[in-house]
Amino acid sequence: MATNRFHRSESLVKLAERLRLYNPNNNHPSLSSSNFFNTHSQNQECTVNEVVSKEQELKPEFGTDPINSSSSNSRRARAAVLVCLFEDQQGHLRVILTKRASTLSTHSGEVALPGGKVEEGDANDTETALREAEEEIGLDRSLVDIVTVLESFTTKKGIIVIPVVGILWDRNAFNPLINTAEVAAIFDAPLEMFLKDENRREQEAEYMGDQYVLHFFDHETEKEKYIIWALTAGILIKAASVVYQRPPHFQERRPKFWNRSCQ
Repeated sequence: MATNRFHRSESLVKLAERLRLYNPNNNHPSLSSSNFFNTHSQNQECTVNEVVSKEQELKPEFGTDPINSSSSNSRRARAAVLVCLFEDQQGHLRVILTKRASTLSTHSGEVALPGGKVEEGDANDTETALREAEEEIGLDRSLVDIVTVLESFTTKKGIIVIPVVGILWDRNAFNPLINTAEVAAIFDAPLEMFLKDENRREQEAEYMGDQYVLHFFDHETEKEKYIIWALTAGILIKAASVVYQRPPHFQERRPKFWNRSCQ
């Protein structure tokens, strides 16, 4: 846990305390004032433990829990990303994002959260997310307090992605060091943006008979314009919904394959 070397805003401390109590099944009183967590996602989500049990039941090729298994095949099937939040000078929550290098073989030039696949030395999903953030953008893990882990998402290729939520108490203490082999740029965006219709576009899509909606969020900084979409947008919609305790102003219509590990 980051040391208390500076003033922490009361609002951010309270948020951290609430998120530490976050229950994916929405059973905790502090999060039960609204039932949108289950209804808005059309009951397609499950807890991390359920994901593991379903993998073992329906996908024996994954073997045991990828986090505790030495199987290279199971570790290739799991990844973690860091949803790193901080407060700006106005007290608004922002999230750190990257633009992937154009030389990468997959998803080159796209916006992403810091993160990547589980490696042999990673003890758990939190370790994966923190290690990847340190490798990609030079984010010292001692600056980040991990407060919760969200429900998993599954890619079309069957990779289970675990969003790990952390708080960066002092943004000024973070001096980015970009790994140019993986990252072209680092920037941040307001988290609440992913609940609003402003600067949002959508596109109908289909995969194996399942019709869903892709959301595109346009974000402009002083230096560049970015498009945040697909899985990254989906994870941030979920994170914002949990943080602000309300659903987005638009209909999600998520792809079923994001949650197929729960089926």
